[in-house]
Amino acid sequence: MESHAEQLSDIARYIENHRNIGLGEKERDFDNLMRYLKPFKTVNGDLNMLEAGTGMGWVPIIAKKRGLRLRGVEISPQLVEAGIEYGRRHGVEPDIVVGNIETSDLGENIYDVIIANSVFEHVEYWRRGLATLYRALKPGGVLFFESTNKWSLTSGEVPAMPCYGWMPNWMRYGFRKILHGKDIMQNGIDFHQFTYGGLRKAFRVQGFSNSFDRVALMNPDEVKSPVKRRVLKACKGNAAVRRVVLTFFETTTFVCVK
Repeated sequence: MESHAEQLSDIARYIENHRNIGLGEKERDFDNLMRYLKPFKTVNGDLNMLEAGTGMGWVPIIAKKRGLRLRGVEISPQLVEAGIEYGRRHGVEPDIVVGNIETSDLGENIYDVIIANSVFEHVEYWRRGLATLYRALKPGGVLFFESTNKWSLTSGEVPAMPCYGWMPNWMRYGFRKILHGKDIMQNGIDFHQFTYGGLRKAFRVQGFSNSFDRVALMNPDEVKSPVKRRVLKACKGNAAVRRVVLTFFETTTFVCVK
């Protein structure tokens, strides 16, 4: 996948849909993201962090406002420009640069934490991207990974369409080109719909010492809903229940340790 300097209609649509979202809403998302990292790293200004695929840049912006060291790498120059402008509206100059994790050299043993939140579905040669991030992590560093889940009944890619991810690639690509235009293939399409089992294998092959799925990462005592709390306890206590429940979650979520 290549970086495109020209204006892409799908990226312009994304920017228009997100440019007026308040930072307060995103701060709650940021806090939830940091909670996933808490068992593995003490998040403070001493950590060297990277976000791959910044979108509108709210993670680097909030990190900068909180005195954290976090750099963003984004393949779309349109999004980098929009993210910097979004940051300036909120009083900070976010550290976001144009880069492609399939081909860019992010260095070796540089980062304590790398965040890849809703980005790997858009990385055409995603195993190359995973290798780049693995190389850039320090030994003992952690990767937060969240992406699509093929068998989910709902999808963030096309929320109005049930079982969207169940379609074969050729059908999904054709549907999205009709819906959003042909240039959806140039940075916006979800090339991949992942599964928990497939990702666990990929992380192991890449060399990560351990990977923790969302069930392992969640504490039942912190879940407010009694029903969800019981389901989570059942997942933790029974591997078969865990596999079934994870199969239909909307996202695949992992923290991987190098």
